[in-house]
Amino acid sequence: MSSQDLRHLDNAAPRVMVVDGSKLVRKMIGDVLVREVADAELVACGSIEEARNALAQGAVNLVTTSLVLPDGDGIVLARTVREASGQAYVPVIVVSGNAQDALEARRFTEDVTDYFDKGLGYGALAAFIRGYVQPEPIPGARVLYVEDSKVVAMATKRMLERSGLVVVHFVGVEEALEYLEQHRGNDDPGADLVLTDVYLKGVLEGSDLLKRIRHDFGYGKRRLPVLVMTGDANPDNQSELLRMGANDLVLKPIEERLLVTKTLFQLRVAKIPEQRTLDA
Repeated sequence: MSSQDLRHLDNAAPRVMVVDGSKLVRKMIGDVLVREVADAELVACGSIEEARNALAQGAVNLVTTSLVLPDGDGIVLARTVREASGQAYVPVIVVSGNAQDALEARRFTEDVTDYFDKGLGYGALAAFIRGYVQPEPIPGARVLYVEDSKVVAMATKRMLERSGLVVVHFVGVEEALEYLEQHRGNDDPGADLVLTDVYLKGVLEGSDLLKRIRHDFGYGKRRLPVLVMTGDANPDNQSELLRMGANDLVLKPIEERLLVTKTLFQLRVAKIPEQRTLDA
């Protein structure tokens, strides 16, 4: 997925991919989705192969998939989405009547964002999806923010605080790590999300902070989401940040609506109780 694709998604109506082997199910989900989620565009696929071809034609904002597919399963489909998405963390929702059994058996991986019990009905599913693609504010959520430029930090803090977020700002990675270390071992890691620039003036850079969070502290993507800000347009470098464990990227120059939307989305994912269970 190119940077142009990312910017298109950030400014367009949500594109939702529905993957299910049943044409009837795809139609039922699609009809409710288009009716309940404002301006949603449906991308319906009957198999992993169809989904792979559709992803090659254009980016999507969210994917729902049944657990069982004609040419594989929802876990394989989720991995396919990750490989095709490149620079964007696309939420993948498994929709199944057996989702709880799969959860207890630890069949879900980090590639699966969440699961939904289809026994709740398609109307509930539409509301569930709407919460992802059109996230509501989460007042009081804490953002650990690392930025060494006073001017940029001040402007970014204002953007986040206007949405009711609490910003804990540090100039360098070393300070941020000390803060996280103070909370190590607690149920509360000290922040609900980390926002960091890649290039910083200290010995350690944003990529070092990302590595420490994922490996030394052992926080997964849902336990402590990390958004990385970068002005590097090189798609290989952007992809590397995602492979290192970033939930998503915020491309510079920063647009307030884009930054807030990505932040609120990741915070909402982290707040869902089932999400934390999946990380256990």
